[in-house]
Amino acid sequence: MQHFQRDIKDHWRVRYQNPGFPHVQQGWVLPPGQEKSFDPFIVMAEDWFKRGTFSDHPHRGFQTITYVIDGRLEHIDNAGGYSVLDAGDVQYMNAGSGARHAEEAYEDDLIHTLQLWLNLPERLKGSDSFYQNIRVEDAPVAELDGGSIRVYSGDVAGVKGPMESLVPITMAEVSLHAGAEYTHVLPENHNAFLYVLAGDLAAGESGTALSKTDIATLTFNEEGEESVPSELQIRANSRTRALIYSGVPLRENVVAHGPFVMNSEDEIRQAFFDYQAGKFGPPAVK
Repeated sequence: MQHFQRDIKDHWRVRYQNPGFPHVQQGWVLPPGQEKSFDPFIVMAEDWFKRGTFSDHPHRGFQTITYVIDGRLEHIDNAGGYSVLDAGDVQYMNAGSGARHAEEAYEDDLIHTLQLWLNLPERLKGSDSFYQNIRVEDAPVAELDGGSIRVYSGDVAGVKGPMESLVPITMAEVSLHAGAEYTHVLPENHNAFLYVLAGDLAAGESGTALSKTDIATLTFNEEGEESVPSELQIRANSRTRALIYSGVPLRENVVAHGPFVMNSEDEIRQAFFDYQAGKFGPPAVK
């Protein structure tokens, strides 16, 4: 059976800005305002920051997936949770009906992270909040011909990632030697994108050239099935690392404002009202 062959739908290079100390540098990997195209993803930010940038703050209506590229990330939430994540570690958060936490650089570190916002369907926006830390050593690795793939979420390359997402997603980090070729298999109905962490590669049927800090969205079969695979061809032109994410579009109305992602403006106003009324609980402090 011939599987659907993925190609590059769009691609761009991340542009960075300097918001001002302690938020040293930021770039939008998936920029705001394109929720319909990125569905079920909302935004993805790449940040370098010192302590004091993302202190106590609330969220509602979506999930976050935070990947630590370098440094140590200290997480504190107002349910008593505390952890320190290192390079290669991932934190999954379901904000659901309301989460309040802080994400700080540990001690004097300069932390470098990627944070993806993943939408929740309307039926799950009132779910209980929870956090899951995935240590790099707990994400299984599949060996490839000329490289390897580490799987954080979903069934990829014959292994299953440990992430307990409330919606079906995949997240994997592909590492390839120069000249290696790899076929990445995804459900055909998943909207997907890849982000190049290092090196140079060619991807998709078109062999589109991508290099460090390039982002590419992929074609997919919107009317396809979760159980039917599709294929993305990748060739590494130099030693390469890339993150690949995918998820099933929700096809729901999206209103994103500040730290909340809901289905209507009224729900956004209610979220702000509830936070100001103390319904998100006390501040997140160590």
